[in-house]
Amino acid sequence: MSAMNDSLDETRSLGEKAAIFRGTKGSGNLVGSAFIPLHSPLQPPNAAVSTHFKGNRRSRTLDETQMGHVPNPFPELLPSSVSLVSECLLPWTKSSATQVIKVYSEDNTSRAVEVPSDITARDICQLFILKNHCIDDHSWTLFEQIPHLSIERTIEDHESVMEVQSGWGMDSHCCLYFRKNYAKYEFFKKPLDFFPEHMVSISSETNGIMNHSQLIQTFLSSSSCPEIHGFLHAKEHGRKSWKKFYFVLRRSGLYFSNKGTSKEPRHLQFIAEFSDSDVYTLLSGKKVYGAPTDYGFCVKASKLNSARDLKLLCADDEQTRTCWVTAMRLFKYGMQLYQNFIQPHQKQKSSPMRSISENSLVAMDFSGHKSRVIENPSEALSVAVEEGLSWRRKSCHRLSSHGSPSTSQSSMSSIAIHVAQPWFHSKLSRDEAQKLITQQGLIDGVFLVRDSQSNPRTFVLSLCHTQKIKHFQIVPVEENGELFYSLDDGHTRFTDLLQLVEFYQLNRGVLPCKLKHHCARITL
Repeated sequence: MSAMNDSLDETRSLGEKAAIFRGTKGSGNLVGSAFIPLHSPLQPPNAAVSTHFKGNRRSRTLDETQMGHVPNPFPELLPSSVSLVSECLLPWTKSSATQVIKVYSEDNTSRAVEVPSDITARDICQLFILKNHCIDDHSWTLFEQIPHLSIERTIEDHESVMEVQSGWGMDSHCCLYFRKNYAKYEFFKKPLDFFPEHMVSISSETNGIMNHSQLIQTFLSSSSCPEIHGFLHAKEHGRKSWKKFYFVLRRSGLYFSNKGTSKEPRHLQFIAEFSDSDVYTLLSGKKVYGAPTDYGFCVKASKLNSARDLKLLCADDEQTRTCWVTAMRLFKYGMQLYQNFIQPHQKQKSSPMRSISENSLVAMDFSGHKSRVIENPSEALSVAVEEGLSWRRKSCHRLSSHGSPSTSQSSMSSIAIHVAQPWFHSKLSRDEAQKLITQQGLIDGVFLVRDSQSNPRTFVLSLCHTQKIKHFQIVPVEENGELFYSLDDGHTRFTDLLQLVEFYQLNRGVLPCKLKHHCARITL
């Protein structure tokens, strides 16, 4: 009787241990329920397995010492030399800590990478910066795009990418995009440009006068009560029409007034809150939703992916839309956004390897019999300028020797230099240029140079200033058989486009602002 009880206990223990792999406490049917899943590695992992692996990635291991003594009831099916928790039998135990994601660039090329399941948006940006040898200027950003809703948003640097993907529907075809966004944290540098005085109300003793730091501190401090208010177009639920209402944004959520501009509690209707919602911009608001302007945005709950669940809104201009979207981001994430902003700069300051590398760069002179270090800064600068001019002359000579006799040397040099620059986008239309600059951030100084579609011999400088995109024609000027380029009808002339861009990066000249950030496209 005792031996029978021991045998039953051993069988029950075996069933309970095997149940780890099938997600339920052991039942009597060991053949059909416990061991056949182990012999079918193509079957997806059960719920209990995923639960067992939750938590810290470093602790996701099975206690093989406890499982090793489990007897093999089917030696003809499973050799005794093979452990029940072998990786070949449980392929998902090895991959449970990693997942494969697909990321797109602006030219719609894509790359699939295997990443840890707890990876953040900043980590993925750093990964692609390294893989593509990009310059890390802290503007690279991961975007979530939902094509069937025609909306997208910035994924904040601290957000878990897997959590973002978990809110996607099975057939939604959502995408991750890797591109620059110069405006991502610009509001920390110039908050007064993002929050017009007539749209912001602050219940504090500031007498209506605030500087940059005070305004940002007001948004970041949970004890203060800033408020964004103004008129927006809203799409009425279940209708195609849009109607203008007075909206109020507070920490508690977004409201609209059903009586003019009244802010009395009885007149304010609740629209949305942001603890479980995100703000998106509309990609084709006029075409898809019949929006009255091109400056549409919406609030979407994290787990809802149908058009009827969107709170669709539309501003009259870009500055107004930017103000609302930025304020919603600040109300949702608060101090976390500021930590995201300062973190890369703190790492740079604390990185000894970076300082050693920078201090080891010196100017050298190899013109004599012996090399020497150039210690005089003025001499080093003049040598650098001379080296640059020498490089240009050599490139002109190489190209002129291969070009046709009718092609002038200066024209060949201009072709040689600007085509390889990241700010030059050859066959880009006016609309495409505006879209690219808008995607990479509507802040002062974002620019690109492109071919002119109306005049094949000229170029166009597209530049953002005060959240508006302006286009300046670069006119070719010929004098004494030499070709120059100018933005001011020949008053200031340049031998090539590179020289022109470098000049206006240092001098405003006839432009409304200096050239600061170039729009770049990469292929993944």
